[in-house]
Amino acid sequence: MEYVILGIVLGVLAIVGAGSLLFVRPGWARRRPVPPPGPTREVPEARQAPAAGETAAPAQGGPGQAGVPETPGAAAGVLDLERPPPSAGRLVRLRARLARSQTSVGSALLNLLSRDRLDDETWDELEEVLITADVGVAPARIMAEDLKTKVKVLGTRTTADVRELLRTELLTQLGASTDRSLHTKPHGGNPAVILMVGVNGTGKTTTVGKLARALIGDGRTVLLGAADTFRAAAADQLQTWGERVGADTVRADREGADPASVAFDAVSQGIDKHVDVVLVDTAGRLHTKTGLMDELGKVKRVIEKRTPVDEVLLVLDATTGQNGLRQARVFAEVVDITGIVLTKLDGTAKGGIVIAVQRELGVPVKLVGLGEGPDDLAPFDPEAFVDAILG
Repeated sequence: MEYVILGIVLGVLAIVGAGSLLFVRPGWARRRPVPPPGPTREVPEARQAPAAGETAAPAQGGPGQAGVPETPGAAAGVLDLERPPPSAGRLVRLRARLARSQTSVGSALLNLLSRDRLDDETWDELEEVLITADVGVAPARIMAEDLKTKVKVLGTRTTADVRELLRTELLTQLGASTDRSLHTKPHGGNPAVILMVGVNGTGKTTTVGKLARALIGDGRTVLLGAADTFRAAAADQLQTWGERVGADTVRADREGADPASVAFDAVSQGIDKHVDVVLVDTAGRLHTKTGLMDELGKVKRVIEKRTPVDEVLLVLDATTGQNGLRQARVFAEVVDITGIVLTKLDGTAKGGIVIAVQRELGVPVKLVGLGEGPDDLAPFDPEAFVDAILG
């Protein structure tokens, strides 16, 4: 009997011990294996702001890699903004590019004036050279007559004399003493407002972006107004230009919105934010579309309900020659043009268009585009321009 009881007790103890194994996990079972350490990731040093005249180097790699912020929008930080060079001296720096496209005209004129005998046929040839350079018929005739008179009075025609004679005449026709400054200083607590107008294909929106860069390079604060509401791509393009240099862009929330309303909002925000300059880009209107041209006049009138428009810059493609002058006439009838921007002057354009368009509108060429680079927009300097033509 005692053996039976002892067997029962031992059986119960065995059952209890086995059950405890089901509910109590030993210490080794509760520990999770530690994964082997991964490769050490170095923290990149803070990027330094670029020196004056330089642009920040683009970050390498994708999000999560060294040098590329993972936080959305962090790439738009202050240290990543480009610092454009100042606009002073740009035309001088681009002089070689200008000379390459205009040397043939200068050489032809110098060769004609250096002939041993200057007869009527020579003067007719000189007039033709000026006309083919897009100076225009009337200005070409005036220049030829002026040069003919001066050559007779001076009586000498050494190479140096001829060059200086031609240089003086070109500067006279260009208006070397004309005020070509841009009005970009705030006034009365309001920013300066610059309205950019022109037809499609002249590079107007790109010019607005380049001008924003130049102004920021000169120390101005800028706000952009994308009043070209007929092309969403135009607003996107303008916003991209602004983001590179830290300029905000006011744009419509839908395609086809009222351009005057967008322009008004841009100017209002510019006043509230105390920026120096508001640049308003308008749709590239065909000068033959009366309704669209009237709308351009409306944009200007609506802006002036808040503050005066300081500049109305007409952007013209220099390669269009006399056709560009016809465009200029119509725009001048709708809004008071204060200055001209000639783009693509480094291409197949003839330098005489500068003289022709100034005579046509009675306003100066203030800016010229001499390439596709972001900093290839320069203030127009008559002396640098003439010296580049004459070599």
